[in-house]
Amino acid sequence: MKALQLDAEWRPRAGYYPSERERRERRADNCNQVYFQPRLRLVDLPEPEPGPGEIVARVRACGVCGSDAHLFEQDRDGYIASADPAKLPVVLGHEWSGVVEAVGPGVQSLRPGDAVCGEVALWCGQCAPCRAGAFGQCQNLDEIGFSVDGALAEYVRTRPQYCWRIDALLQAYSDEARAFEAGALVEPTAVAYNALFVRAGGFRPGGAAAVFGAGPIGLVGIALARLAGAAPVLAFETVPERRALAARVGADLVFDPLALAREGRDAAELIQEATDGAGLAIAVEAAGASPRTFPVIERAMAVGGKIVQVGITAGQTPLTLVKLQAQGVNLYGSMGSSGAGLFPAVIQLMASGRLDLTPIITARFPLEQADAALRRMAERRDGKVLVTP
Repeated sequence: MKALQLDAEWRPRAGYYPSERERRERRADNCNQVYFQPRLRLVDLPEPEPGPGEIVARVRACGVCGSDAHLFEQDRDGYIASADPAKLPVVLGHEWSGVVEAVGPGVQSLRPGDAVCGEVALWCGQCAPCRAGAFGQCQNLDEIGFSVDGALAEYVRTRPQYCWRIDALLQAYSDEARAFEAGALVEPTAVAYNALFVRAGGFRPGGAAAVFGAGPIGLVGIALARLAGAAPVLAFETVPERRALAARVGADLVFDPLALAREGRDAAELIQEATDGAGLAIAVEAAGASPRTFPVIERAMAVGGKIVQVGITAGQTPLTLVKLQAQGVNLYGSMGSSGAGLFPAVIQLMASGRLDLTPIITARFPLEQADAALRRMAERRDGKVLVTP
């Protein structure tokens, strides 16, 4: 089968000492500390066969995530820019939908022909966090497209406990191809759903929401905030194409923070004006730029408001803790999309017609051009880039 594979040289940085597990499994806890000079190749691999308890699906659509782009980008020293864990070489791709092609011994919940989408986190179900229901914090976590071959390929192998049927999407969308595209959006949508409603616990309808960063996760956050009754919904984004998408999916007010800075305008004051001085019931940091966004966010919050960090930020972020304390503001970190009934809830929302995110798909590539799809996503001007084998 054809597949887009990432590889790099195992060369731990001077002063970095890999753990015993890292050395034994050649699995980096932090790619940026270990993997040197990443390279992408479209390769021919044997078609996977399902082992006991496994399924193989024919991929119909696979989204390209910003984390995929980070994995092939290099820092100034030639190391992978991403701080994600990974085991290379690996086939990329973790936002996928497809059709079950074959099932292994012991699989009873799925059969060939079933339409499914899949989770990225391969939680063990046995460690203490898993037994507590915190699957995203699994101590033995593997991830599709990072440490296990992913779905930027003709086929993907996984297990049924990580798959969810998307029959409801096939019924809701008259166009089958569009239904599978919606299926590939379930995982990134679940990331934003987890941030707003599971980790942060939601907000009262009528409260104001602001989303900082209108990449794919931020765009989903905007749509979900509007769907949940936020009024108004504000978006802050530097890229013109993404600002247009933010308005399309439901932002009432869209600002360019770079333009505001040039004009000497205070973003926090604009938020206070837009909310008649009430401030934000919820702020979503999806830009991964918290050193720049938090000085605005902390001055824009309502009493008892909520801040949820879903973007990945390197380094430290300055916070005026006493201000958050005095305002009774809560800060939540959110990562991942496993557990808590996230996938079924997202699929049902999409199937109901209340949440259609296919308009954020701005580029489609065949599998033969998957490397071009990653480079396109790295330009950070699209909504969602899809590969459709």
